[in-house]
Amino acid sequence: MLRFLGFRLLRAAITIVMVVSFAFVVLRLSGDPAQIIMGADAPPEAIAAFRRAWGLEEPLWLQYLRYFGAIFSGDLGRSMRDGREAIALVAERIPATLALTIPALLIKLGIGIPAGITAALHRNSLVDRAVMVLAVAGFTVPSFVLGLLLVLVFAVQLGWLPSGGQESWRHAILPIVTMGVGGAAVLARFTRSAMLEVLGQPYIRTASAKGVPWRAVVWGHALPNAAIPTVTIIGFMVGSLIAGAVVVESVFSWPGVGRLLVVAVANRDLAVVQCILLLVAATMVAANLVVDLLYGALDPRLRQRAG
Repeated sequence: MLRFLGFRLLRAAITIVMVVSFAFVVLRLSGDPAQIIMGADAPPEAIAAFRRAWGLEEPLWLQYLRYFGAIFSGDLGRSMRDGREAIALVAERIPATLALTIPALLIKLGIGIPAGITAALHRNSLVDRAVMVLAVAGFTVPSFVLGLLLVLVFAVQLGWLPSGGQESWRHAILPIVTMGVGGAAVLARFTRSAMLEVLGQPYIRTASAKGVPWRAVVWGHALPNAAIPTVTIIGFMVGSLIAGAVVVESVFSWPGVGRLLVVAVANRDLAVVQCILLLVAATMVAANLVVDLLYGALDPRLRQRAG
């Protein structure tokens, strides 16, 4: 078990380093932050002073080493816009993002899993077809299109809900629904496929032939074995709680981490962008690590094979 866990932790650390390194290089090759932040009319002396102040005139490899050295010392840099610590800017936006993503995740789980199980248990029936039609529709419609459609109907036409902002709980309803619908559709499709694969296995037919009640077959044999592929997609959803909010927060003007990322990228605020990407990578890696451990708990053969 320790070897199993150690291998996963090593892989997680390598993944985070690769993601942060890629973001570091791409951000510095995509444009000069000094030109964007100081403006096109800034004199060359002011731009040169800005670059010296933030170490942008140093070779890229030296900036890279300094950046990683600062990370290991707990310094994630400061915003080039207002001089505040990047981690403080990001931390104050996290509660707003979680206020959307956690309820949306509950909607995904509460609708997607039961819908997929129901569709699988009633294969080729009217219920199955209805669930799959809705799932395909929810999966194929982009989140920004769905968000704008909900705004048009419930905010503009009916006037029931606000179109954006964060003044009250009513402002969170449309973005939560927008994020929850697509994820529920994906989860329903995966759950249905996993259940159908398990229900076609010989041990399910054997259990039924021995007279085991169908409810016991489903709950005792089918669902636990169908959980492994379903846990995979759930882990991805949990890991993308922050990254998945970028588009929705922009559509609904929600002041969360996703919207901060869009603004920081546009302004080439390097420290803020790097801090958010590091947070996203760490969240995704942590979720995948938990999924790997759940694999070992659900199927000991996987743990033995990894060892």
